[in-house]
Amino acid sequence: MRSHLLNETTADLYRRSVTEGVDRVAAKLATTERPHTGISVDELAPVINGIDLDKPLADAAAVLDELEDVYLRDAVYFHHPRYLGHLNCPVVIPAVLGEAVLSAVNSSLDTWDQSIGGTLIERRLIDWTAQRIGLGPAADGIFTSGGSQSNFHALLLARDEACRIVMKRALDEGTELTKAELLPKLRIFTSEASHFSVQKSAAMLGLGYEAVISVPVDRNRRMDTAVLALELEECAAEGLFPMAVVATAGTTDFGSIDPLPEIARLTAEHSAWMHVDAAYGCGLLVSPTRRHLLDGIEHADSVTVDYHKSFFQPVSSSAMLVRDRDTLKHATYHADYLNPRRMAEERIPNQVDKSIQTTRRFDALKLWMTLRVMGADGVGSLFDEVIDLAATGWDLIDADPRFEVVVKPQISTLVFRFLPGREVPADLLDEAQLHARKALFASGEAVVAGTKVDGKQYLKFTLLNPQTTTADIAAVLDLLAAHAEQFLGESLAVHH
Repeated sequence: MRSHLLNETTADLYRRSVTEGVDRVAAKLATTERPHTGISVDELAPVINGIDLDKPLADAAAVLDELEDVYLRDAVYFHHPRYLGHLNCPVVIPAVLGEAVLSAVNSSLDTWDQSIGGTLIERRLIDWTAQRIGLGPAADGIFTSGGSQSNFHALLLARDEACRIVMKRALDEGTELTKAELLPKLRIFTSEASHFSVQKSAAMLGLGYEAVISVPVDRNRRMDTAVLALELEECAAEGLFPMAVVATAGTTDFGSIDPLPEIARLTAEHSAWMHVDAAYGCGLLVSPTRRHLLDGIEHADSVTVDYHKSFFQPVSSSAMLVRDRDTLKHATYHADYLNPRRMAEERIPNQVDKSIQTTRRFDALKLWMTLRVMGADGVGSLFDEVIDLAATGWDLIDADPRFEVVVKPQISTLVFRFLPGREVPADLLDEAQLHARKALFASGEAVVAGTKVDGKQYLKFTLLNPQTTTADIAAVLDLLAAHAEQFLGESLAVHH
């Protein structure tokens, strides 16, 4: 069994095994003709459940043969131009190379004595990102597993910073206020189009879902700052404390960017923490033409970025950045066996001092490799391409009488619905949208997403692949219309 351990004696086996695996995947990528096969859960589950994990196969080649049947054949391939579903991007080759290196070396980014160069590379990338945002010389941050963790981490810091400030203010006024007394009075404000991780974070932080105040959006699906101003004033009038305002730079459904400068002004007025969830919109940081769309983000107290969305990185690659590195201490705990306090005094850079994770992958290497090969402008130009595609796609859908489209995209998401051109009951029309999406997925011809807008079912294109063309968009629209028409025709015939 020792022959399977990766070390100096097995380097040749490692090279052969990985090369064979890469060859299999490369062949698959070269011959993939649609995003996935359309296989169902009922078809695939018995195959996987029937494998006896206590009886290993002969060698890696046999396992790769089996993998073809249980994974590679039926996987959803995000690189295909007709994958228009969720916020999943095709990945760039330098990042995949980085993934191969980091997996083999297997550094753990929690302490210096486990990572050395990895620690410094991650820190350099955090500084680079903070500079791109404009957070200032005291900025810092940490890589995370994704946007949900980044948002949670930021709100944890916002909660404890709010508690520190409010409790100190009370003490200065001669009143002692405990954290337990204060927590039920904290409130988080975010738009109704923001990510669900804000609500989940509030619950996990002991504040409850009810601590999140949902602010309406305007017709462009951006936070209505006039309503936010009223909500903040009402919060203070009721003796509650505005812990944080979460602005979104690229909502999941619409790609809309909240009015960041105005939100920054209101948070400053009310002494609230400003967090910007730029998990989707962070690609604008490297856009050669559209960086101005993020104007105002430099005022944030914390920012979420997901490189595995708009920097074309493999999952996972995200980060949470703060304006003031001292606030990261709210998540610091010194353990004698890992990062004793003396290490900080000796200026030994342990990343676990900033993270809510302990063991962490060296995900920063993927971004490092990408920037060193492609450059920031190269990555940004790819993101610009999908934004241009979305603008053209909007024109296409808006001119098509079979569909209505919600708003012009700021980034690369299009939300629309099929219109039959005749009177159809509202519930049946909603079912037609759901059926069209499901039938298209089952066919394997394309993948699209869906959502609700004002209580109605809509379809959604998330465009993150520069290889996708307007011809692809037009073809998928035709497929969706055909599925929806067939469903309505059959349903109305039954009703009559």
